[in-house]
Amino acid sequence: MINRRLKFLFFLVSLVVLGGSGCTSGDEKVQSELKAWLGKDTKSRSGLETLAFSKEALSAEGASKVKGILTKEAEREALETLGSQWDAREMKLGDKTMPFFYKVWGEKPADGRSLFISMHGGGGAPAKVNDQQYRNQQRLYDATMKGLEGVYLAPRAPGNSWDLWHRDEIEDFFNNIIRMAVIKEGVNPDKVYVMGYSAGGDGTFRMAPRMADRWAAASMMAGHPGGVSALNLRNLPFSIHMGELDAAYRRNELAAEWGEKLQALSDKYPGSYEHSVTIHKGKGHWMELQDAVALPWMLKFKRNPVPANVVWHSDNTRLNSMYWLEVPEKDLKKGGVVRASYDKSKNEINIEENYSDVLFINLNDAMLDLDKDVVVKYQGNEIFKGKAQRDAMNLWRSMSYKHDSKLAFPASLKVESNKKVTVRL
Repeated sequence: MINRRLKFLFFLVSLVVLGGSGCTSGDEKVQSELKAWLGKDTKSRSGLETLAFSKEALSAEGASKVKGILTKEAEREALETLGSQWDAREMKLGDKTMPFFYKVWGEKPADGRSLFISMHGGGGAPAKVNDQQYRNQQRLYDATMKGLEGVYLAPRAPGNSWDLWHRDEIEDFFNNIIRMAVIKEGVNPDKVYVMGYSAGGDGTFRMAPRMADRWAAASMMAGHPGGVSALNLRNLPFSIHMGELDAAYRRNELAAEWGEKLQALSDKYPGSYEHSVTIHKGKGHWMELQDAVALPWMLKFKRNPVPANVVWHSDNTRLNSMYWLEVPEKDLKKGGVVRASYDKSKNEINIEENYSDVLFINLNDAMLDLDKDVVVKYQGNEIFKGKAQRDAMNLWRSMSYKHDSKLAFPASLKVESNKKVTVRL
């Protein structure tokens, strides 16, 4: 009897020691091999996708630990490749350069600092005009920031063309700025805000929806929408400030129309398309800083990196992911729309609209229970039921471009022609 009890106690202790952490021996093997791979010089590494351990199944805790390893590696790499650029206040991409100014305001909150990226005006003008606008933007909201916390960062556009802030390279620059602000200044990636005045307002109209999954809120001042779609703003609070008399290029009329557009979307999808539109009475293109109320307004919001409902309208053929949705670059279609949602209580995903022959649904444990079967439906009809495997390859893949640990996905499903679903490894 005593021996039997001792064996039972030993069994219980074994469960605690071996299973209490949630990690399996397989998890630990993957972590060990991943660390060994990362320890090699980047030039001598084999492609991760060629290594068997990268596609071995992980537990939830194992995936979390692998994400931690990859996050540390991403920080090391960023400091090595971008650290000197950040310190010099001058980011570089190929032959393009983006100088920037920043100032830290207030005490750092327990959950990390906020970051305001504030785009200057100007546009298709001589460099000295845009340089002056850049200098002006650096201190434009000092009086407001005195009562707030955050890193206020004003970048100088890398060119002097009319499309200052919505050229292809701007997203890459902004991704690098966010990445370094998180590392160097303790910015919370869920508290990043974008704003801009005049041509910078044009940029906000473009870059807010284009990079909707990076921002917590956005504010547009005295800009022109240029025909951009508002669909991607479903989960991104957006404010508009316009002078009543700012009639050039119909800016005032278009601002009011955008207010109506956002209200219609908010009415159609309750709880979505949060917005605030202010037409400043008697003001022209210069609103005499009445628009500064946008900064504390934005601070009310934090980003949800994995919203349950996503609408993705592609405005170019280069940016191939939005929140937890992804389309291969070769299949991107300008103007294409994907709508999808997930229901955590049912452990299911529903694709409502999808133009692409291939759609990747990227998943993490904040969205669904990945230890249970996941159901995928297309327009309400079930097209898949099964496990979505967590592995290091999916984590590496999802973190390799935006380098945002909140947009890290250990599991992924491949949807083909809205009919066939397979596990992505």
